[in-house]
Amino acid sequence: MANSTKTKPAKPKNTSGPKRARLSAADRLPTKDQVLEALAQEDNIKGKRDLAKVFGIRGDLRKPFKALLAELEGDGVITRTRKALRRTAALPPVTVLDIPGDADPDDLHAFPAQWNIEEGDAPRVRVIVNSKSRVVPAPGDRILARIDAGDDAVPVYTAKPMKVLDKPRRAHIGIVRRDEEGARLIPVDRKQKEMRIPLGDLGEARDGDLVEVEVKLSGRLMIPRARVTNVVGNPHSEGAVSLIAIHSLEIPHKFPPSVLREAEDAKEATLKGREDWRELPLITIDPPDAKDHDDAVHAMLDDDSANEGGYVVTVAIADVAAYVLPGSALDREAYLRGNSVYFPDRVVPMLPERISNELCSLKEGVPRAALAVRMVFGADGRKKSHSFHRILMRSAAKLSYQQAQTAIDGNPDDQTGPLLEPILKPLWAAYAAMAKARDQRGPLDLDLPERKIVLDDNGMVVDIRIPERLEAHRLIEEMMIAANVAAAETLEHKRTELLYRVHDEPSSEKLQALRDFLGSLDISVKKTDAVRAADFNGILGQARKAGNIEQVSEMVLRSQAQAEYSAENYGHFGLNLDRYAHFTSPIRRYADLIVHRALIRALNLGDDGLSDQEASKLPGIAQHISATERRAMLAERETSDRLLSQFLADRIGARFEGRISGVTRSGLFVRLLETGADGFIPASTLGQDYYRYVEERQAMIGERSGETFTLGDRVTVRLLEATPVAGGLRFELLSEGSRGIPTSGRRPHKGPRKSFGPKGRRKR
Repeated sequence: MANSTKTKPAKPKNTSGPKRARLSAADRLPTKDQVLEALAQEDNIKGKRDLAKVFGIRGDLRKPFKALLAELEGDGVITRTRKALRRTAALPPVTVLDIPGDADPDDLHAFPAQWNIEEGDAPRVRVIVNSKSRVVPAPGDRILARIDAGDDAVPVYTAKPMKVLDKPRRAHIGIVRRDEEGARLIPVDRKQKEMRIPLGDLGEARDGDLVEVEVKLSGRLMIPRARVTNVVGNPHSEGAVSLIAIHSLEIPHKFPPSVLREAEDAKEATLKGREDWRELPLITIDPPDAKDHDDAVHAMLDDDSANEGGYVVTVAIADVAAYVLPGSALDREAYLRGNSVYFPDRVVPMLPERISNELCSLKEGVPRAALAVRMVFGADGRKKSHSFHRILMRSAAKLSYQQAQTAIDGNPDDQTGPLLEPILKPLWAAYAAMAKARDQRGPLDLDLPERKIVLDDNGMVVDIRIPERLEAHRLIEEMMIAANVAAAETLEHKRTELLYRVHDEPSSEKLQALRDFLGSLDISVKKTDAVRAADFNGILGQARKAGNIEQVSEMVLRSQAQAEYSAENYGHFGLNLDRYAHFTSPIRRYADLIVHRALIRALNLGDDGLSDQEASKLPGIAQHISATERRAMLAERETSDRLLSQFLADRIGARFEGRISGVTRSGLFVRLLETGADGFIPASTLGQDYYRYVEERQAMIGERSGETFTLGDRVTVRLLEATPVAGGLRFELLSEGSRGIPTSGRRPHKGPRKSFGPKGRRKR
């Protein structure tokens, strides 16, 4: 799976906590598989000492660890060159493999994740996946696999996947900076160090260019030096800071010619095999700058006398499945990408514009293919029935959220005036009924503001806004949720495989951490792990009354599990729903396309539905698209950090108001109120005391003064440093903390003590 961070090898079982002293050395050693995985994935392992550091080997573990390595060497699995350890040319019984991104999903092959080219070409390994496989990898994945070399003299390798691993970023990407001695590489990853680039290894790179490099070790001291292998571009001059995240996280952003050809050759869908709904006045409501419109809505009073006061709500979604057929080049590329990625300066789409912005965009007045769900709600907002239809529709209007809201609020314009009575008011009336059922259901009401970064034509930040949260947003959101639930219910009823959108309940550990924190604020909470979303809403309600909603909201958010895709259902905790599937955005999410195909198959709506082969691979598809979603979120967050750091770079020394957004042993994270930018205050620079981290209170507390800095506290800071390439900000804390109980009686901090003068002030 492509992800942002390097996967660390699993630590030996049962090596943490107070029980460690009672375990034998054998129980604390890594397994052979873990050693092989470390050698395959950790770039900085050069010898036995480096490997020992990875697994925390010391004391009585040194001798058995040395014997374990000798055993692996004796088995021919690893080899030693001087003091360096490496994998041998022959593949060991268990190894890490990389599946190429362009591999055939129905006939996967892979290559060793690390291979010494001096020993010849890396062997091609066929990956065996069948209906009984518990792990189903996909093109682009990295896997830990059990290897079979066959019985021939020349090995013919096959692999049975054991685990899909997180894939590390590309090794080294950075910005070239010329100087008097030649050039140096400023890495985009804060954890990597600067390297020299010999002039002869610069290639065509110029000062300020974003480049990919390979690292060479030179001299007796094995000093790392970089050689430019690819010039990505100049983020500053092109206004394309997102290029850094795109390349460092290996996000596919250029469509292959075969994909573009298929998109251009696609023909508009006709009425054949569809119901004609072109006269139903469905409308789209989107952000004002939206280029694609993949959902449309309509509502009207139900004329059934048995449902007095009820409504019929229709949600129509672009029929992407009609154009992106299983096994096609479009389908393989959409699967590889998993989802669209949205940056402030660009969008990396899942599908080419010919599909997303043309054929599948529900443009006003243009016939378009769609998959629609018609839902009947009672006056109390509870859904009574629903049905799915494959249709040809024609949008009656394209509105923005602000435009629709302004019309409902009594100020329609020339476009919305004629739509107000027949279309907009019935939509709002239906939403009012649906909101009753939503409030009774009690989904998690954690409405945190999201900032929008506004760029100029050169890609520079000119403004940061918090878009107003309108009732129009909630209306569309509630109708989309209802459609997603209806899709999951239909597929379950038809016993058709599907991808669920699941959100697990909080773990016991996270709940206990939340209880400890809330206890320090005198907020009561259940002492049971059987919690519901409504319980968290009660906590948030108490916090609003107590005036510490920011602190509590942050901790409630941290207590939540991460939503993901799964072929198995365990419900959606945050929405308080037993079954939920993504159906409403197949233009930008592969999961929704799979659900569309499943509905087409289950309801006999065409011959382009989910195939048996696809259905058997749903567990692997769920793993893959969950990983691409996490990758997209990380890329978007990193790009925002870099843009904000660039925006603030010329304000060094300025004072800002912010809130403490994170507390760790190493210091405080602060989020600025003005821009939402995040920065760090090292613990060594706090106040005039020695501060200890108190986890249960999410606070740093002075050892003698009791001065306290807690999660959510409002503080004043001064900007000391901005590093736009890495997206980092460093602050100086100007505010005093609240007064509390000194921590001098607590267990000593493991870090180095600060030196204090005779009056308690830290020596500088």
